[in-house]
Amino acid sequence: MSISNRIRVQMEAGSWIRRMFEEGVRLKKLYGPENVYDFTLGNPSTPPPQEFYDALREVVQSEAPGVHAYMQNSGFEATRERVARDLAAEEGLPFTAEHVVMTVGAAGAMNVALRSILDPGDEVILVAPYFAEYAFYINNHGGTKVVSLAKEDFLPDIGDIERKVTERTKALVLNSPCNPSGRLIPADTLAAVGDLLARKSREHGHTIYLISDQPYRRLVFDGLKFASPLAYYPDTLVATSHSKDLSLAGERIGYLAISPSCAAAKDLFAAATFANRVLGYVNAPAMMQRVVARIARINTDVETYRRKRDMLWQGLTSVGYNVFKPEGTFFMFPKCPIPDDMEFVRILASKRVLVTPGSGFEYRGYFRIAFCVPDQVIERAIPLFEQALHSVRGH
Repeated sequence: MSISNRIRVQMEAGSWIRRMFEEGVRLKKLYGPENVYDFTLGNPSTPPPQEFYDALREVVQSEAPGVHAYMQNSGFEATRERVARDLAAEEGLPFTAEHVVMTVGAAGAMNVALRSILDPGDEVILVAPYFAEYAFYINNHGGTKVVSLAKEDFLPDIGDIERKVTERTKALVLNSPCNPSGRLIPADTLAAVGDLLARKSREHGHTIYLISDQPYRRLVFDGLKFASPLAYYPDTLVATSHSKDLSLAGERIGYLAISPSCAAAKDLFAAATFANRVLGYVNAPAMMQRVVARIARINTDVETYRRKRDMLWQGLTSVGYNVFKPEGTFFMFPKCPIPDDMEFVRILASKRVLVTPGSGFEYRGYFRIAFCVPDQVIERAIPLFEQALHSVRGH
């Protein structure tokens, strides 16, 4: 056999997001791009802010010695210091450069964190619906995923999480605002999670980490505020990136932040730095580290995404869909009008509307729409969403 059995199985189970994206490529060749309404991939549709281009030009023009050389595997100290200052200001915690590891995006941060804490057979709890790649990240490092279904309001079910914690539980992953639901996890829920993990850590005699995946932290709407898990649980690891808040998805720049309140912070920093190297990342991209150090607290145009959200939500609800109004991200997660979400996704695809089934996020009966698309795509797709709804309701 030419490839490993494990990879073969993973490829067959592969991400529905990419699978539907590839279907979009096929349909666009057949019908033309303007006649296919592709809501599959969360690719930012707003350009990076002008400050990014100014900083990029400055960095590119530098001919200082060593500007493109290796650095510490944890990243440039000046960049980590800048990130730490921003975190300290936002979180009210004494972050230093020794709590930050620059990574190849949030995905790199997640893999570095999991490699640092998991032994084979250790369990990681995921709250569904969750970003599908999490399962592969856990598998990469010999862990076992354990799924807890969110409640109907898409918030974590504290009672169910407690039932899923065992002596092998090493981490719980939370994503807020959530891809795919767009739900913000409020402070009272985070406080309950923190109390639960602290109690279970004492009960089982080892730390259960909270891994907070938050690349959409700054994409929050309607004046709502992001509640940080760092305020509610000391053993928190933050994985994030600038893919969404600066529209730099292709540049793969992010970081892992270790709470200064974490008892094992020093060991975790050393482990994450080592993991960054041995996983093959070696270090985060040098030029992007220098750029984001100059503009780390600048945001992309959140108002554009808010307007697109309103346009899509109003359109879908007006024709009869049951849809939670996203509080952040650029994703919407409508309820399917039939129980079989994959069948309904196929019905939409027959009308050249491409979305991702909730089954791909282990939450059946829903589908995900990425609304980071041109306005005309949303406008022209609404009648087709209506046709699909009528086709299953017999109207």
